[in-house]
Amino acid sequence: MIFSEQKVAQMAAFFLARREAPMAHIKLMKLLYLADRLSMERYDVPMSDDFQCNMKNGPILSATLDLMNGTRRSDAWSELISPIQHNAVALQRNFAWDELDELSRADLAILDEVFARFGHMERWDLVDYVHTLPEWENPGSSSKPIDAEVTFKSFGFTKVQAHEKVEMLQTRRLLGQKLAEMS
Repeated sequence: MIFSEQKVAQMAAFFLARREAPMAHIKLMKLLYLADRLSMERYDVPMSDDFQCNMKNGPILSATLDLMNGTRRSDAWSELISPIQHNAVALQRNFAWDELDELSRADLAILDEVFARFGHMERWDLVDYVHTLPEWENPGSSSKPIDAEVTFKSFGFTKVQAHEKVEMLQTRRLLGQKLAEMS
């Protein structure tokens, strides 16, 4: 698989629709990261296929942050998600749940579980929470790639198993890139 702007837009739309109100963009990012993380725990792959990295306020999804900040343009994103205004984002329009066609039933179950567990939290409480995750390292004023091996080990996998899962993710990304180049 490769990163899909449409899929992350639908993931974000899911959380915003469940909230039924605008949401602090930092909170939305943490919910998206936690959904990716839970997908890794359950299915060995992140839901978004985005590049995960640490920033001072915790883990983020790199390309998704660019979409949110408007530094990466995407019709799929802007059709569903508003630009950041007063540190918050909102749905651009009402949509029918069956429009979320990039999300599998397993994806929807994960998003639902993440929202049920973390959706009630205030943004800075959520930032504090993600700072407790084993894969988070303070990069200072920069950013630092997240070591997926550390994430997998935090799920109880051995070092060898975690390494194999990371290799599988890297192979999967390379295959996705090659398929994209061929089409």
